[in-house]
Amino acid sequence: MTKSIFIASAEPYSGKSMIILGLADMLLGRTQKIGYLKPVVLSDTPEQPDPHISTVLSYFQLKQTYAASYVFTRQETMQQLKDQRQGAMIDAIITRYKALEAQYDFIVVEGSDYVGQGAAFEFETNRLIAKNLNTPALLLISGENKTPAEIIQEGLNFCRAYQEHDIQVLAVVANKVAPEQEASVRQLLAAQLPEGVLAAVVPMDAALQNPTVGDVFAQLKGRLLFGQEYLGNQVDHFVTGAMQVPNFLHYLKENVLIVTPGDRGDIIISSLQANLSSSYPRVAGIVLTADTIPEAPVMRLIEGLQNVVPIMAVRTGTFETTHEVAQVKARITPDNPHKIQLAIETFNRFIDVAALDKKIITYHSDAMTPHMFQYQLAQWAKREKKTIVLPEGNDDRILIAAARLLAQQLVNLVLLGNVTDIAASVKRLGIDLDVNTVPIIDPATSAQYDDYVNTLYELRKNKNLTLETARDLMTDVSYFGTMMVYKGHADGMVSGAVHTTQHTIRPALQFIKTRPGISTVSSIFFMCLADRVSVFGDCAVNPNPTAEQLAEIAISSADNGARFGITPRIAMLSYSSGTSGEGEDVDKVRRATQLVRAQRPDLKVEGPIQYDAAVDPAVGRQKLPGSEVAGQASVLIFPDLNTGNNTYKAVQRETGALAIGPMLQGLNKPVNDLSRGCTVDDVFNTVIITAIQSQPA
Repeated sequence: MTKSIFIASAEPYSGKSMIILGLADMLLGRTQKIGYLKPVVLSDTPEQPDPHISTVLSYFQLKQTYAASYVFTRQETMQQLKDQRQGAMIDAIITRYKALEAQYDFIVVEGSDYVGQGAAFEFETNRLIAKNLNTPALLLISGENKTPAEIIQEGLNFCRAYQEHDIQVLAVVANKVAPEQEASVRQLLAAQLPEGVLAAVVPMDAALQNPTVGDVFAQLKGRLLFGQEYLGNQVDHFVTGAMQVPNFLHYLKENVLIVTPGDRGDIIISSLQANLSSSYPRVAGIVLTADTIPEAPVMRLIEGLQNVVPIMAVRTGTFETTHEVAQVKARITPDNPHKIQLAIETFNRFIDVAALDKKIITYHSDAMTPHMFQYQLAQWAKREKKTIVLPEGNDDRILIAAARLLAQQLVNLVLLGNVTDIAASVKRLGIDLDVNTVPIIDPATSAQYDDYVNTLYELRKNKNLTLETARDLMTDVSYFGTMMVYKGHADGMVSGAVHTTQHTIRPALQFIKTRPGISTVSSIFFMCLADRVSVFGDCAVNPNPTAEQLAEIAISSADNGARFGITPRIAMLSYSSGTSGEGEDVDKVRRATQLVRAQRPDLKVEGPIQYDAAVDPAVGRQKLPGSEVAGQASVLIFPDLNTGNNTYKAVQRETGALAIGPMLQGLNKPVNDLSRGCTVDDVFNTVIITAIQSQPA
């Protein structure tokens, strides 16, 4: 049984970080604990930590130290080989690997980078490490500026070099292949690789392979004058601003970096104006050369502008600076979550994850960890793509989350709002969201407006709704979005980033209504704790539920927990456990527990029970010995909204847990409410959950 995989590249800048991040994400969706080891790094100084190690440890929050993630620097390795201490070097690497293996279920091992002095020895050293760790390999080659024949030959030679040393090769990945060559390279590589070796081809992607302004800034070591918050802007082109403005504007391309002397106020101002104009491409940033900055009036003008792109000043001249900019390579660093997410998305899109998974025998844990849960959510959403309407299309958080969701091909989306306003926001945010392909609907001008008005009137006229009121209501995005769901023009709706809970769910309660046999609409949160995912309900809807409502909430919560991969063990929470307490509140919980047992004898339920006895095995054994739920509850039902809402927020804030939700349960079709303080991740996760809810059970 293999517990590790070795990632090796054949040359520098092949895109190893994309493979490492994608693999780690895949593995954390299947196993509870992974370790990461890069035996040889370029440097171990605090001023220059290895970016791969820093990124992987930080992004996936791996519980290992930086020091435990490598063994030697390149210089130390070269000295070991020079002193003929190769055996001692390998022994030290094996020792570090075995220490990680004892702590983790799976180890991702990364080969060295081929950057800097001593690159010639690295091919053999990587192969030696993989052989001695008895680790199967995933091999990566770069297709940049190569013909298909050259790519195929390099892939075959690389694979053969490892197999000749009895190293099992799981896959060969050709990265940075020209898009027009992708199909032919994939076909030829798959046909010519040895049997059992997977072939994958990843086309060149400017968003992943091109540097950010921050990368340029780090390379040039300049002085940042403006735009700290936009250092993540992608640089696809660069141009020297040394001509007159009319001619200069002809050379602007999307995501362009402008290099110009600092005394060229005309170029600087026209560049900033072009970035604001809908008639010109987006400007990524400006580099001011020759150790000069704009004169005071120009600086004052820039200081009064909003959303100014990064402007940096450097000491070098324009020609030298332009040459340096051309040499900058893209990096994936811990402070760039967008590029990290893009790398993972690229891996999932172009690597046959299911086939690779079959080749990697992993330790499978019964525990549902937070990362596993979020990974499974994405996979479940992809099973049957659903259409979700987002009424608050003008909110920045909604748009950023929408771009992520569409990039990962998890759902289809409809945005409500003004097309011009949304397009302007997309440009300002610098996100990849094509307003020409994503449906954007203004309710008041929609072709469906009259039909929706008449439908609402027919549904609610017995509640004294007039036709004129129906017309007014249908200009409201919450009513319009809910009607889309009711009519089947969308499968679900997510709102609440701007609107109140009442505003969001009132239309759903009025005409989507509850499922047969359900009388209570309630909510649950998926609480992603350090080592498990628990279901909390109801923390958002019912202020003081009756015993009958509590029982219904518990059953709905258990069923939804099971649907999302959580084995339900229900704890009916109260301020006492078992038979120790008395009082009206305890009696209500005791009655609700009895109702759950009567209605669903298949469910494991305990109540009344205190929170500590529900989740702490030692306390559970002490207070309720022999209970199937005490100490291991996964579905926690709170006696009232006051308790539930405060508890979930306390747990979230004090433990750093991710709270996904609230997810409404009991409606005929899914409509979910966001908090007005929601983050982009909250929107992203809630949309995925809504899509899964709308799939057949």
